[in-house]
Amino acid sequence: MINPDDDLPKPARKLLVPPPLEMLGVDELNQYILLLEAEIARVKAAISSKDAARAAAAAFFKTPPT
Repeated sequence: MINPDDDLPKPARKLLVPPPLEMLGVDELNQYILLLEAEIARVKAAISSKDAARAAAAAFFKTPPT
């Protein structure tokens, strides 16, 4: 049997649950910034890797000029 909810868009996943900042001290906030910056660098590296793979695939499947 088909579930009618299968056709509905799925809600976006929340990848990062930020901590309540008012509960953190200045040193903890600075450490949190460093952690976020490291995560941003990791995500940018993953994006670069995926872009390179896409470019390689596009070059491989590109039709030769006539």
